[in-house]
Amino acid sequence: MKDIAVSGRLHAAFADAGVTGWVHAVDIDSGAQVEAGADQPVCTASVHKVCVLVTLHGLAAAGALDLTERVECPPAGRTPGQTGLAAMLDPVGLSLRDAAFLMMSVSDNTAAELLLRRVGLDAVNRTTARLGLTRTRMVHGFGEMLDTMREDAGPAGARALTDPRVITRLRALDPARTNRSTPRDMTRLLAALWRDETGPPEYGAAMRRVMGLQVWPHRLASGFPFDDVHVAGKTGTLPTLRNEVGVVEYPDGGRYAVAVFTRTAHTAATLPAADAVIGTAARIAVDALRAP
Repeated sequence: MKDIAVSGRLHAAFADAGVTGWVHAVDIDSGAQVEAGADQPVCTASVHKVCVLVTLHGLAAAGALDLTERVECPPAGRTPGQTGLAAMLDPVGLSLRDAAFLMMSVSDNTAAELLLRRVGLDAVNRTTARLGLTRTRMVHGFGEMLDTMREDAGPAGARALTDPRVITRLRALDPARTNRSTPRDMTRLLAALWRDETGPPEYGAAMRRVMGLQVWPHRLASGFPFDDVHVAGKTGTLPTLRNEVGVVEYPDGGRYAVAVFTRTAHTAATLPAADAVIGTAARIAVDALRAP
């Protein structure tokens, strides 16, 4: 009965926000779970950058690359975006680990592409397969994903993304044709990372640190407005999609991996209710896991 009540609260919260949502949350130490559509295939968008991060550190741990290795990023050919290197005008040189910081903290698409070129898409898929994420697949890089959106939108370009008829033909919004996962796969990845099962502890600590530096407080973190509760996560956003996965850590040692994916019929770029319900759903799920 408790699980049914929690599921009902989650679905009610999504309905109030005008979205369809899917959630999985797990107590990292006990394995207790809360779910609502946990095995639904979903478009990951920038959430897939967590998989790139884990792959990068796995290759570093194996001696295949050095995280302090420098890469050059000229202005020409940068992947579009509103943050980080994507928004800069001049040539930049930085280390792989600093590119990872930009990729995770401000979801920098250009930094993500620099890293993906270095590690390779196949390596990302091998990493997720090794960790048991059987329904997670990277089909293309983030720049290529944006290219498909431009192609599918047609000559009207970004203006067409407010048209529901255009939205229905975007490959980037179809889990069968873009980077994909499920909420359960994503919490499995996070739990493995927080338990140091993805590699040596020093690399796990580095990844957890950079995930804790994400600057966006309006989704997952909004459900936990407490100074002593730490939230580390990664957002993902595309037209009609709002996602976030992360780990919530309480001062008593409780730690909970949460994945929330949403979709709405609204095509507006700014959807505060859709953002906020991610925090609401995460709080409902974590409260249920912490209940006696």
